[in-house]
Amino acid sequence: MTAHVLGNPAKDPSYGWVMVFAVFTLSALAFGTLGTVSVFLKPLSAEFGWTRGETSLGYTVISFSSALFGILWGYIADKYGTRYFGFIAAIAMSASLFALSDQQSIYQFYGLYFLFGAFGNAMVTAPLFANVGFWFTHKPGLALGVTASGGAVGQGVVPYLCAISLEQYGWQTTYVISAGVYFCIAFPIAFLIKESPLREVARNSPDLEVRSFALSEREVIIWISAAIVFCCSCMAVPIVHLVPLLTDNGRSLDEATTVLTLLMLSGAFGRIVGGKLGDVIGALPGYILMSAGQTISVFWFPYMHNDIPLYLLAIVFGFTYSGVMSSILVCTRNMVSARYSGRAMSITSFFGWIGMGTGGYVGGVVFDATGNYEWSFTFAAVAGVINLIILGLFFTRIRTRTVPYPAFS
Repeated sequence: MTAHVLGNPAKDPSYGWVMVFAVFTLSALAFGTLGTVSVFLKPLSAEFGWTRGETSLGYTVISFSSALFGILWGYIADKYGTRYFGFIAAIAMSASLFALSDQQSIYQFYGLYFLFGAFGNAMVTAPLFANVGFWFTHKPGLALGVTASGGAVGQGVVPYLCAISLEQYGWQTTYVISAGVYFCIAFPIAFLIKESPLREVARNSPDLEVRSFALSEREVIIWISAAIVFCCSCMAVPIVHLVPLLTDNGRSLDEATTVLTLLMLSGAFGRIVGGKLGDVIGALPGYILMSAGQTISVFWFPYMHNDIPLYLLAIVFGFTYSGVMSSILVCTRNMVSARYSGRAMSITSFFGWIGMGTGGYVGGVVFDATGNYEWSFTFAAVAGVINLIILGLFFTRIRTRTVPYPAFS
């Protein structure tokens, strides 16, 4: 622990696990829609004559709007709490999906995905993850890992179900069904959201919080933000382009989404392990280990044509890329104070979404330029290498700094 408020209680509040369930579910819905961009990519391109670069830019739009508005919601969360975030997100996500069923132009497509990211995804990710993290003072990595696994489950299950609906009903009806299901799940879950007692005390009585870490909070955020741009660029390429890659190679949409589902479900386990690694070996070493795994594995997707090697690669990549995401959350949780955590997670998420949006878009642009995905996945691997270099420098900087810094002021 690097920060505490009014001591270290012997037992964490049991309601913290209710919050884990609530944020797990809401983030599953939010990330699930990001995953469906891969499934909708070819049907929408065929319907409207958009290129893959243009269509995959929808993923970039969600990412960038989540990045921009996430910082705003982070500041609001630190000042006022997150009590009503779930209600706003439930309405925004459902309304955006419903309106997408009647889209007529690429600009409507971008605009509605912008709204989904700004008022849906951005509200149920970083600010609520920060809230969950401070429900737990004893080994918060496991709780954050379980919470973050919701995103992987959503990215596996939601695209798979949408693919089934697409083949039976078409893209318009699939958007309508998605909107109804999202509202029926998200709105009741929103009633469960409560603010962490530690964050309440830290916000109302900041002098009671004690923080001790080798680097200042500002420097921590700079290092994590620099690294996360590249690790998220790396992971975004397969998330957006794996299904098109596999269908281009002769697989059916059902077969391709099955591989994506396997990748994401292994990722759910990876996020739990990634969070737990933060408790056992330290958040930053866990981040480095998982980043190495995703960097090595991402390069090989265009070259896997047989089922068993492809499935194994999907499992390895899903496990490690998802472990990266929970490791980032644990790094931020353990290195900053409670009263700054909403802003800290939102700022690092800003750069994460920049990386996700960049990776998804560049993967499509490179495909349009070359006619295949080999160089797209090479770009992903190079981004992963740059991320590892930055993390190594960050680790060295911490090891050479011996005087702790107090909380952010």
